[in-house]
Amino acid sequence: MTSYTSADRAVTSPSPGAARDPKPLTVGKQSRKVLFGLWFVVVAPFLALIAAVPLTWGWGLSWVDVAIMAVMYNISGFGVTVGFHRYFTHGGFKAKRWMRVTLAVAGSLAVEGSVIQWVADHRRHHAYSDREGDPHSPWRYGTGFKALTKGLFHAHVGWMFDRDLSNRDRFAPDLVADKDIRRVDDMFGKLFLVTLFAPALAGGLITWSWQGALTAFIWGSLIRIGLLHHVTWSINSICHVYGERPFATRDGDKAANFWPLALLSMGESWHNLHHSDPTSARHGVMRGQIDTSARLIWIFERFGWVYDVRWPNRERLSKKMSGGQDRLRG
Repeated sequence: MTSYTSADRAVTSPSPGAARDPKPLTVGKQSRKVLFGLWFVVVAPFLALIAAVPLTWGWGLSWVDVAIMAVMYNISGFGVTVGFHRYFTHGGFKAKRWMRVTLAVAGSLAVEGSVIQWVADHRRHHAYSDREGDPHSPWRYGTGFKALTKGLFHAHVGWMFDRDLSNRDRFAPDLVADKDIRRVDDMFGKLFLVTLFAPALAGGLITWSWQGALTAFIWGSLIRIGLLHHVTWSINSICHVYGERPFATRDGDKAANFWPLALLSMGESWHNLHHSDPTSARHGVMRGQIDTSARLIWIFERFGWVYDVRWPNRERLSKKMSGGQDRLRG
């Protein structure tokens, strides 16, 4: 049982058409096959890190491994932040067809779920943020220390192991109707194998050794996936409990900014503004707030690969902000 109050049950802003939409909120439990995969990607990175210390000490971590890890982290990470999140979920910009498919593939390489299911879960999260119906609110068990500790674990990773799948037809009908995105969605299993073994192949070919393949697999696959996962999950957990809230959000929505994660999350940890203005292509709108995802979108726009970008409106942000408008970017 959760500790949501009766007031929390009155969701103020459900998904568009939800009040008249007969489709259920969820569509059943996670399959055992997916659960096995989840346990693998959650546990394996930590086992790999433990093994990496004696295995790579003094010889096993090279600049090749660092480069492969960095490249894969950025491709898969921006695939999630720019593609899955700001584009597919919130429509922060429009993209040409080839870019649309590229973003869907890149995001899938993060192994955070297939593109349509990821979007359905996240749209449901925004429709019911920190209220009953939110798939991963850290406040679902209450506000006490023990309840919040349990809630943080649930929001960070626990929700994926005991959840009802968000209804794709209700929350992501646009993607379900898109044959290109459905094809990428169906390829998720194959893309998982690509993201898992491509670093090892690259490491082996560059160093022309089995050792190079092994260390690239450890750092470029397992540890890279694990690090990216925990950064993403921290947005669900930490950024709904700790941090600053300079912008007004819907009642009950506790999204906050957590600056230590800004670089690793590519700007996603400026979470308070995002929940205040979800369709904005830039989340870090105040001076000094680094948002590399927004910068990448800006570069794509300059090349003409994306267009109709929804850049933040200063006047609208000033109205949402609790004083200190001079801190906004020019």
